[in-house]
Amino acid sequence: MAKPADQIHRAWWKESSVYQIWPASFKDSNDDGIGDIPGIISKLDYIKNLGVDIVWLCPSYKSPQVDMGYDIADYYSIADEYGTVADVEKLIKGCHERGMKLLMDLVVNHTSDQHEWFKKSRSSKDNEYRNWYIWKPPRYDEQGNRHPPNNWVSHFQGSAWEYDELTGEYYLHLYATEQPDLNWEHPPVRKAVHDIMRFWLDKGANGFRMDVINFISKDQRFPDAPIKDSRTPWQWGDKYYANGPRLHEYLQDMGKILKEYDTFSVGEMPFVKDTEEVLRAVRFDRNEINMIFNFEHVDIDHGTYDKFEPGSWKLTDLKGFFERWQKFMYENDGWNALYWENHDQPRSVDRYVNAKEEYRAATGKLLATVLALKSGSPFVYQGQEIGMRNVPIEWDMSEYKDIDCLNHWNRLLKNPNADEKARKIARQEYQKKSRDNGRTPVQWTEAPNGGFTGPNVKPWMSVNPDFIYFNAENQVKDPNSIYHHWASVLKLRKKYLDIFVYGNYELVDRESQEIFAYTRQYEDQKALVLANWTDNEIEWDASANGIDDIKEVLLDSYEGIEETRKRVSGSKWPLRPYEALVVLV
Repeated sequence: MAKPADQIHRAWWKESSVYQIWPASFKDSNDDGIGDIPGIISKLDYIKNLGVDIVWLCPSYKSPQVDMGYDIADYYSIADEYGTVADVEKLIKGCHERGMKLLMDLVVNHTSDQHEWFKKSRSSKDNEYRNWYIWKPPRYDEQGNRHPPNNWVSHFQGSAWEYDELTGEYYLHLYATEQPDLNWEHPPVRKAVHDIMRFWLDKGANGFRMDVINFISKDQRFPDAPIKDSRTPWQWGDKYYANGPRLHEYLQDMGKILKEYDTFSVGEMPFVKDTEEVLRAVRFDRNEINMIFNFEHVDIDHGTYDKFEPGSWKLTDLKGFFERWQKFMYENDGWNALYWENHDQPRSVDRYVNAKEEYRAATGKLLATVLALKSGSPFVYQGQEIGMRNVPIEWDMSEYKDIDCLNHWNRLLKNPNADEKARKIARQEYQKKSRDNGRTPVQWTEAPNGGFTGPNVKPWMSVNPDFIYFNAENQVKDPNSIYHHWASVLKLRKKYLDIFVYGNYELVDRESQEIFAYTRQYEDQKALVLANWTDNEIEWDASANGIDDIKEVLLDSYEGIEETRKRVSGSKWPLRPYEALVVLV
C-alpha cells in the first residue's frame, strides 16, 4: 500500500543522485599516469550535465596506497599524486558553483600502519597511543607454539592478526596487514574521528560515505569464530565485529555532527541481513546515517566459501533481493542506496547481463532504467554512464593491481592441493569479480590511453582497449547513447519526484526469469518500469499482469515515445532484446 502524503518524510538527500569518483582512474591532469583532483575539476561540467546532485570523492588522503588509499596515513593531508588540500577546496567550490554537493570518504575502522597514531602505538606497551588500536597477547598451545588471539580471517586472506616482535603482541587488521583496526572503545579515538569530520565539513564538504562503518564496534571478548570452512584455520568472525554492541552509540555521536551541518551520509555495512539492525541505523528519526549500501545483490555470484569461486543465480533471485529491501525501507521509514557498481565491484554490463557486444548499449540503458527508478538514491560509478566493461579476458596476472585478488592468487600458487584446473578457474573468476574491473581508467576519447593521460605516458593501470569505440566523447555526441539515457532517467526521476522518490514499490510478474518489472505509486499516480532481461524478442502479457490502460509513455531505451505508444497499445506488448520502458498507468 502506498503511504498517505502526511506520513512521508521528505529530504533533499532522498531526492538526490550521486556520481562516484575513484581518483586514481578518473582523469590525469599532469601526465604522471595517475588521476588527480585537478583532473576531476576539469570534468565537473560533464558530471553536471549527467544530471547528478552529489559528487562522491573516494579516499584521496595521504597514504602508502597499499589498498588504494583506504590505508590512510594522515586524514588532514591529500596524497601528493592527487593534489593538495587547496585542490579539494577548489573542487568543493566548483561543485557548489554548479549546484552540486561533495561527499568525502570517511575511513575510520582502520588506518595505515604508517599513521603517526600507529607508529606510536606499536612503539611500546605503555605509550599513550597503545590503546588507540586493538592489541592482544598470543595464545600458546600445549607444545608452546604461538598462535593469534583468535581464528578470524582477514578480508584480504589469511589471519586477521599480525604479530609484532617489538612488544610481543598481535594487532587486529580486518583488511591488509598494513591496515590496523582502531579501538573505538577508547574515547580519544572517537574524539579524533569527530575532529576529522568537522575539519572537512568546515571546508564545505557536504557529508561522508563511511567505509565499513558497522565494523567499528567489536565484541570485546574476541572469541573464535565458528568453523564454516574446514579447509583453512581462518574463519569469518563477522558475527563478532559487524554490528557490535556499541555501534549505534557511536553512530548517534557522529549523526549529531552531521545533523548540525545538515549533511548527507551513506554507510557501507557488509554482513547485514537483519533488517531490524539496518533500520536502527537508517530510520529517519534515528539521526544516525541516512542510508546504507546493502551487499546482497553484489554477493549474488559468489561461491559457497569464497567470492573467487564460481557461483550461479537466477533473475528471480535478483528481483527478490531488491523487493525485500525496497518494501522494508519504504514501510519502516528507512532509505535505500541504489547501486550496481562501485570501486569494489565489477562492471554491471558484464555481471548482471553478460550480453553479446552488439547489445552493450541496450544493456547499459536497461540497467540504468531498472536501478535509478527504484525507491532510494541512485549512485552512478564513473564509467558506468558510458557502459565500461570488465578487464579484457586476455589480461595476464601481471596486469592486476587489486591486493585482494593478488593475495588470493599467491596463496593459490603456494597451495599444494591447488592444481592447474583450480588456477584456471580462479583466473576466470578474477576477470569476472576482481575489484580491478571497476578501476581501469575512464575512457574519455579515442586518443591513446583513452584520453585519460598523455599519449606517451604509461598509466598506473592499463586502459581497456575498447576505448576506441566506447568513450565519453563519442557518447556525449550521440543522443542515443548510454550517457544520454542515464541523463534522461535521472531527469525523469526529478520530473516525477512524488512517484519515483516517494512512491511505494510493487514487483510485477514475480516468477518470470525474463522480465524485471515493478510499479511505483504515489497516491493516485502510478508508473510501470518494464525490462526484457534477455536477448530475445518476447511478448509480454500486460493485462495478465494487471496493466489494462496506459496514460502516457515516459521513456523507452530504444526509440522515441510516440513509436513505443503504438507498440504497447494492446494487451500484448512486443519487447526487443534488453528493452526497458517506463509508462504511466
